[in-house]
Amino acid sequence: MRFTPIICFLFVLLSCKTEKKQLTAQKIIDKTIENAGGKKYDAANIAFSFRDADYSSHRENGLFELRRSFTDSLGEITDVLTNSEFERFINGTKLILPDSTASKYANSLNSVHYFVQLPFGLNEAAVQKELVGEAEIDGKKYYKIKVTFTKEGGGTDHEDLYMYWIHESDFTADYFAYKFYTGEGGIRFRQAYNPRVINGLRFVDYKNYKVEPWESVDLKTVDSLFEAGELELLSEIKTENVSVIPIEKK
Repeated sequence: MRFTPIICFLFVLLSCKTEKKQLTAQKIIDKTIENAGGKKYDAANIAFSFRDADYSSHRENGLFELRRSFTDSLGEITDVLTNSEFERFINGTKLILPDSTASKYANSLNSVHYFVQLPFGLNEAAVQKELVGEAEIDGKKYYKIKVTFTKEGGGTDHEDLYMYWIHESDFTADYFAYKFYTGEGGIRFRQAYNPRVINGLRFVDYKNYKVEPWESVDLKTVDSLFEAGELELLSEIKTENVSVIPIEKK
């Protein structure tokens, strides 16, 4: 009988290792999204402030409306992006914009909502995910998930490359990095902090780091550069005045 606890422990240990081996990138992301709020993202009004603008999103039955409002020298600017179109208003009057300008504004608006509501967007149709390894950061173990985008539906920046570090037991996206090619290009590494849950949805702020030189750096190695203290802190990205109002199913 004295061997029973040892046998039980070995059984549990083997079961955990087997489950870990069976996890795919998709399953890891599914668990991470579920941990952050899951289906609550699909039926909610979310509002927040970021820098000098107010943002809000409405999602229900597969439809979405993303908004941003701010004031500049021209007056009150309101941007609205839906499943079908982008519109910009100045003091309530709709502007007629060239397609290239509308696309730039729409991408900017969508990008802020995307980052604030991570990891929700990681299951969009254009997202391609791959489990590329494991890492240890600050004594904690992480899965490394590589994310790329298809050209169809991936937006104008579909060639950008992302890497997410997902905590192996908590399934939280504690770090991510991305390599971008617009402008002069570069690599950014973000460390999540200040996690909080508001009406069932998890939000974080970020410490934003820069990698220099970046051209030859593999995103899979950025965690090692961070651990070695070789990244430059550029800024802190804070989402303020966050509110979440769930939408009841009719």
